[in-house]
Amino acid sequence: MTTRVACLGDSLTRAQFSVDYLGLLGRRHPPAEVRPARFGANGDFAHNLLQGLDAVVMNPPDVITVLIGTNDARASLPGYPMEQAMKRKRLPHRPSAGWFQQCLGAVVARLRAETDATIGLLSLPVLGQRLDGAAAQASQAYSRMIAEVAATNAVAYLPLHERQVEELRQADPPPISYREVTPADALGVLVQRAVLRRSLDAISRRRGLVLTTDHIHQNSRGAALIAEVIDAGLLAQRA
Repeated sequence: MTTRVACLGDSLTRAQFSVDYLGLLGRRHPPAEVRPARFGANGDFAHNLLQGLDAVVMNPPDVITVLIGTNDARASLPGYPMEQAMKRKRLPHRPSAGWFQQCLGAVVARLRAETDATIGLLSLPVLGQRLDGAAAQASQAYSRMIAEVAATNAVAYLPLHERQVEELRQADPPPISYREVTPADALGVLVQRAVLRRSLDAISRRRGLVLTTDHIHQNSRGAALIAEVIDAGLLAQRA
C-alpha cells in the first residue's frame, strides 16, 4: 500500500535552490511504497504556510512533514531585508518568535482537526556553519520553539537541527562567516547552473560549505539528512 507524504515548507521544500530532499526521500523506498508531494514556496514564513493549507486538507495524505521557520529565524538577524520580505510575502506585521510559535501551532491544530495524517515537525537546518555564530544560534532557538509546539500538540518532533549539528562537528568545517542571501546571489546560482552547468554540490564545494550552497539552501549532504530524519521518524515504523 502506498504511503502518501505531503511535505510542507518553504524554498528548501520547493527545491529550486536546494537539492530536492523529496526525491532523496522517495529513493529510500520502492516507488509503490512512498509517494511524496511538494507544498513549498520560496520565502514563506510560518504565517504564509498557515494561509495555504487548503490544498493539503482537501486531499489529506497519510503523513505530513512540516519544515518551516528558516525565514522566521533569518528575520531575527541583523541585516535581514525585513521591509522587502514583508512586502513580498504580504505579512501583516513584523516577524517575531512569538508570532512564529503561534502560527506553527495553528498549522498543527488545523492539520490535526481536518486530517487523520501522522504529523512530524522538523527542526531547522543549521543556518551557516559556524555553530557559535548568531545565525546558527537563531536556527537553534527556533528549533527549540518547534520542539515545544510538537510536544504541546502531541505530534512527532524530527531532530534535523541536532543531526546537522552533529554532522558539522564531525566535518570540522572552515569557519566561514554567515551572510544573508541577496536576490543577486540567488540569480547567480541559477546562472551557474544554467550557463556554467555547475551542480549545486559543485557550487557548495567552491564556497567551502559542508551542508549548504549559500549558508541556507541545502546541498546533497544537507538534503540527505532531511530525508534521513523524516524516514527514521515517520516512515520506517510504517514499513
